[in-house]
Amino acid sequence: MDFTLIVLLVIALALFFDFTNGFHDTANAMATPIATGALKPKTAVLLAAVLNLIGAFLSTEVAKTISGGIINEGDGGVLITPELIFAGLLGAIVWNLVTWLYGLPSSSSHALFGGLIGAAVVGAGVTAINGGGVLSKVLIPAVAAPLTAGLVAFTATKVAYAITRRHDGKPDGRGHFRYAQIASSSLIALAHGTNDAQKTMGIITLTLIASGHQEAGTGPHLWVIVACALAIAIGTYSGGWRIIRTLGSGLTEVKPAQGFAAETSTAATILASTHLGFALSTTQVASGSVIGSGLGRRGSTVRWRTAGRIGLGWLMTLPASAAIGAIAALIAHLGTVGLIIDAVIGLGVILFIFWRSSRNKVHAGNAVPVPDVAESGHAIRIKQAKVRRVKTETGTLPPLTNIAMSAATEDKERKRALKAAQKAAKEAAKREKKERKQNGTNK
Repeated sequence: MDFTLIVLLVIALALFFDFTNGFHDTANAMATPIATGALKPKTAVLLAAVLNLIGAFLSTEVAKTISGGIINEGDGGVLITPELIFAGLLGAIVWNLVTWLYGLPSSSSHALFGGLIGAAVVGAGVTAINGGGVLSKVLIPAVAAPLTAGLVAFTATKVAYAITRRHDGKPDGRGHFRYAQIASSSLIALAHGTNDAQKTMGIITLTLIASGHQEAGTGPHLWVIVACALAIAIGTYSGGWRIIRTLGSGLTEVKPAQGFAAETSTAATILASTHLGFALSTTQVASGSVIGSGLGRRGSTVRWRTAGRIGLGWLMTLPASAAIGAIAALIAHLGTVGLIIDAVIGLGVILFIFWRSSRNKVHAGNAVPVPDVAESGHAIRIKQAKVRRVKTETGTLPPLTNIAMSAATEDKERKRALKAAQKAAKEAAKREKKERKQNGTNK
């Protein structure tokens, strides 16, 4: 097989990984605003896609970490070949899709690192791995980032509820925080594009360096940045509804103030890490923030069984993707035939996963309860509209959800306040008229 053709195949596979990264990680930014009704599902993923696209152009520090901080350079150049990168990408994609199928918010980043490490060890030995770079830029952030985000979210939630105690007892729990959620979730989407799109930029740059098409130590070309930005944006727009369901309601019932605290903590952690060149997992950060905010809101409960499943997925991601990448690398050693076998098996697994997912399809209409989807417009209303009960798919009329109850309560309070103001104005006018009459000024 022609060497340039191999490079093109790797670039195509890398962009497909970027696509899966996008729909796998949409939930990081948009699960909580969808769950609280701050944004309608399709509006949320469109906004996330646009901001992912913009964010991809803001920095290349993480891309440099991937292209020059994970794999060592030897006397003959980078100690990895395009064939091995191809095998590593297969490992990352397969694991990404498996965890997506089961709705587990695992780390696309660690799947990528694991696949690359497994393939590199098989093809070039342990010396191909930059142990210091992996430890300082990947493993330490993997432990520290979700803990930090969770602690910040816990504190922010406590503060938010402490300064808004006058809203205690409202059905939605500080519903006006939904307005702020639009800004905070948008910031996460921007940060996600800044951090995660760069990982694929780094992979493509590493491929070009390994094949001799680019000098070692240089950053990604403009066409690489544009291609990766578009791939992750398209993937983000496609949804990732299974993981949105898990993060939006599977870990804890998210209220607006709590969601705002979680999103702000996530965005701050991701942006700070991106600036330092840490290739962290935005999924782990978002999950840590949701758990921290759940612990911070009095009366809320964290579903620790679901959290345990997610934690198990985190622990398995690196070794599982590394194992798949290593097996693919062993097959790739057969040469052109090996690459063809890898491609056919990989395609078969991908098609099987998508076929399996179609048997229990999760989409914008059922990622959150049907009434919540339809009534989420009550959360942010430009024109006042009467709150109505919304029929389910079976045609029944369920009770109003918390979102709609909140909107109805706000309407009633507004009407009562208006009537009270009108009554007070009339009484004041009567008193003034009576006083003028008593003083002989009424004519």
